[in-house]
Amino acid sequence: MDVRIATPTDAVTLSEVATATFPLACPPHTTQQAIADFISKNFTVTHFEGYLSDPDRVLFLAEQGGEALGYAMLILGEPSDPNVRSSITLRPTAELSKLYVLPGHHGSGVSVALVDAAVKSARAAGRVGMWLGVNNENARANRFYEKNGFAQVGVKKFLVGETWEDDFVRERAL
Repeated sequence: MDVRIATPTDAVTLSEVATATFPLACPPHTTQQAIADFISKNFTVTHFEGYLSDPDRVLFLAEQGGEALGYAMLILGEPSDPNVRSSITLRPTAELSKLYVLPGHHGSGVSVALVDAAVKSARAAGRVGMWLGVNNENARANRFYEKNGFAQVGVKKFLVGETWEDDFVRERAL
């Protein structure tokens, strides 16, 4: 498995992986319509082209034999959410905004490799902390993040469709 920084030619692949994996992170009560609305507003090829051209974002793509396994997005800079700003303590910071792995590759080390790449990149950019938001009902993801040094430091809201979900804010030192 290789993890590399994604390029503009990866926008279609990233969109496909995001579309396939985002529903896995949603709580059971999330409607299919809400998931579809979120995907259409955040995970189109056009959105990924924008993410890839943003100098404050770094996207990582995990692959094996030319097949995409998962991706992560790192955002450099201060959080805009006031609940996050008041929860995190390590600055300058970076957000691990997305971390998704295709179902057939869960538990195979892909997530760890993507986190490691994001941490290395954030450190190289002079960040001393990294934070993320994760749905409070996503037990598997919360166990993973806890195991990888992300402690719960607060809570925030996350809009999916017309429903505000509760997310834990997690932070780790770099």
